[in-house]
Amino acid sequence: MTYEYDYLVIGSGIAGMSFALKVAGEGSKVALVCKTTLDEANTALAQGGIASVTNLEVDDFDKHIHDTMVAGDWLSDPKAVELVVKNAPTEIAQLLEWGVDFDRQENGEFDLHREGGHSEFRILHHADNTGFEIQESLIRKLRENPYIDIFENHFAIEIITQHHLGKIVTRRTPGITCYGAYVLNPTTGGVDKFLARITTMATGGAGAVYTTTTNPLVATGDGIAMVYRAKGTVQDMEFIQFHPTALYHPGDRPSFLITEAMRGYGAVLRNLRGEEFMHKYDERLSLAPRDIVARAIDSEMKLHGDDHVYLDVTHKDPEETRHHFPNIYAKCLSLGIDITKDYIPVAPAAHYLCGGIKVDLNGQSSISRLYAVGECSCTGLHGGNRLASNSLIEAVVYAEAAARHAQAAINHYDFRHDVPDWNDEGTTLPEEMVLITQSIKEVGQIMSSYVGIVRSNLRLDRAWNRLDLLYEETEQLFKRSKASREICELRNIINVGYLIMRQAKERKESRGLHYTIDYPHTANNQ
Repeated sequence: MTYEYDYLVIGSGIAGMSFALKVAGEGSKVALVCKTTLDEANTALAQGGIASVTNLEVDDFDKHIHDTMVAGDWLSDPKAVELVVKNAPTEIAQLLEWGVDFDRQENGEFDLHREGGHSEFRILHHADNTGFEIQESLIRKLRENPYIDIFENHFAIEIITQHHLGKIVTRRTPGITCYGAYVLNPTTGGVDKFLARITTMATGGAGAVYTTTTNPLVATGDGIAMVYRAKGTVQDMEFIQFHPTALYHPGDRPSFLITEAMRGYGAVLRNLRGEEFMHKYDERLSLAPRDIVARAIDSEMKLHGDDHVYLDVTHKDPEETRHHFPNIYAKCLSLGIDITKDYIPVAPAAHYLCGGIKVDLNGQSSISRLYAVGECSCTGLHGGNRLASNSLIEAVVYAEAAARHAQAAINHYDFRHDVPDWNDEGTTLPEEMVLITQSIKEVGQIMSSYVGIVRSNLRLDRAWNRLDLLYEETEQLFKRSKASREICELRNIINVGYLIMRQAKERKESRGLHYTIDYPHTANNQ
């Protein structure tokens, strides 16, 4: 079946939904495609909050910009940082207009939190489930909009370019253009054509490429892999942020996140002997940026041969703790851990992708008529390490920038009606489906063992050799099989794993940064 829409949005987190809401209107129809349901997205799992300068008595844009640059190891694009920080208050107002409820003090002012790397209290939040509040509010607005058609449980397989029209496309081909996407329809089992004047990728991150992650398991880097295969520019994939404090409970996948805000609230990291240890790694102690804290915990675990460390919040007022972190309290209590009396077992887990599809200040990718917003994009904001709570605000600021630019350009584009149907011949044997499941697990093990928090040339070489074999097997299977979500996801995570590994090697060879070799963090080591 063939669909035609002015805008095709692939992905349903805060970035994709914000973009859809901003461009949908009389004369502009939007298709929003998501691989599962609207509520299964990284956005919904974001606990801590969203960063914006709102208390002008003590905070200002320059402080937020400086904190972002420091956290990113001065690798962030200053123009992107300025764009996000200075437009943040406007987009907070937009979220409020869409019905998002941020916690306030008795005097009506925002109840602001502070997190690692921030010099001031500037994190707006809704208890400890801010992302869920935002997701639910935007879903309500989305379903109310008559100009947006929602396609849940639809899986985008490839973006459509000149390649599908019979032209040889390489990374040096000028004018690569996106005409829409091929999308797997779960009801028919066939692949539909979604033709669009403008396509926006908002597929989120790639945490599920790792065995241990805080991301939902749908975060398999689909949009990044699609754009990479279409010969688009992908950048900074080596900068994987590992959240330092995921709840350590073996067998949980994804891992339950213990928000950064808990350390901002006063929680202290301890090893299994009950000793504080962050003073050995950074003068900011438990409030150091995430990359430093994650490496410190990793070092402490390896030093003692432990599987985890502890987060201690027992010295804080119990009632206040339960009030600020009701979901964390309930989750831990379900496992027999009373966080007001007991230490919380934590360990680092893959959490956020700082790189992705390279875009400019308008959210445009290197492929014409294709935008990318949210975690799947590389705006330059995060540099080598994301400052806590900058991701949600980046998503809405760049959704606005992309929407504004796309609306100004869309009348110059038309539909490409000569796009052929997808060839969906082929079969997949039950035994092959078992092997696909095993291969997905193997990729996670490879990435966790060799391309994790600490990397070296030897580890990267071993990962390269193992992924090469899986890549060849998967491409052969994809060419002879009917399209299925399982095959496509395996293909995507192998592509993403390769990109992380390759760009990590390139980063080390060109700049020798600490992100890819075995020695302690040195600030601003460029």
